[in-house]
Amino acid sequence: MIKGLRTVIYQMSDLAKGKAWYTQVLEREPYFDQPFYVGYSVGGFELGLVPDGTPGPGGTVAYWGVPDAAAAVARLESLGATIREPLQDVGGGIRVATVADPFGNSFGVIENPNFSIEKVE
Repeated sequence: MIKGLRTVIYQMSDLAKGKAWYTQVLEREPYFDQPFYVGYSVGGFELGLVPDGTPGPGGTVAYWGVPDAAAAVARLESLGATIREPLQDVGGGIRVATVADPFGNSFGVIENPNFSIEKVE
């Protein structure tokens, strides 16, 4: 049974630079920091970085919940991200956008007033 998003892993050509950027974006230090994997705990989910990969969109976008999608996109741009899919209202008060991190990975944000995590297993 699928229980929900647990981990999203991004490939990094330079793990140190990736760690520095995501530490800024997430405003927290990784809970797991090794040369083969850097892991961040974010609201009951995990963002993992692995070295020696080929960054890029790869057809998959994970959307990370934010309270204000416009503010999140502006902040990500100020940290070096570029817009891949601009902010759009997809109905029901839900707003989404996708940026490319400085390494080419897609990073989605979603503002969804209809979704909340009450219990994380």
